Amino acid sequence: MHNVAPEEVAKFDALAEQWWDPAGDLKTLHDINPTRLGVVAAQVELQGARVVDVGCGGGILSEALACAGARVTGIDLSETALQVAGNHARHAQLTIDYRAISAAALAMEEPSSFDVVVCMELLEHVPDPGGLVHACADLAAPGAWLFFATLNRTAKAYTQAVLGAEYLLRLLPRGTHDYRKFVRPSELAAWTRECTLTDISTTGMRYDPFSGRCTLSDDHSVNYILSCRKPHAE
Repeated sequence: MHNVAPEEVAKFDALAEQWWDPAGDLKTLHDINPTRLGVVAAQVELQGARVVDVGCGGGILSEALACAGARVTGIDLSETALQVAGNHARHAQLTIDYRAISAAALAMEEPSSFDVVVCMELLEHVPDPGGLVHACADLAAPGAWLFFATLNRTAKAYTQAVLGAEYLLRLLPRGTHDYRKFVRPSELAAWTRECTLTDISTTGMRYDPFSGRCTLSDDHSVNYILSCRKPHAE
């Protein structure tokens, strides 16, 4: 059974025409994308690396990874978003393997196959985030790095990411996030340890909605990225 909430897929299906509009409803994703890519690129050599972008949506991060030299597979369960992603990649003359498949299903087909696994802004949209972490771990090759970006379940995150971004500033469509599905860093770290992943570290991301600037921060109370590694086979 897919680890997916149909209502969440429908949300992003409805945004299909917005994926590549840097001033549209998904402007925030465009603004934070260089920072997300920078975290990955600072840790791994992307040139020639086999990377899977879990929950790739319209391909914003997938294309950035491909431009950095990675061999990218982008997976998502939104057929509409994948169509947008594929069309944009072709126009950009980028080769990206987009597939409508879940992380768990791909891990069954290609276990331990990827040098890098990225799962950005997806954990807070699935019914079983711990199960998704396990699927990502199964996709990772020995020695591979994994990167998870999500929202912390704090009052500050609710104020900024829900009330502020969705209702006051209207940076995102209302209903984009459900605060109850936000993930504390301690919870995410526990799931990675269950998968025997190591070298766990967390960095915060601070986003200024007025300037559109996103910077790394020691503050994990709203947005954060957790990185970890799958041990080499003994």
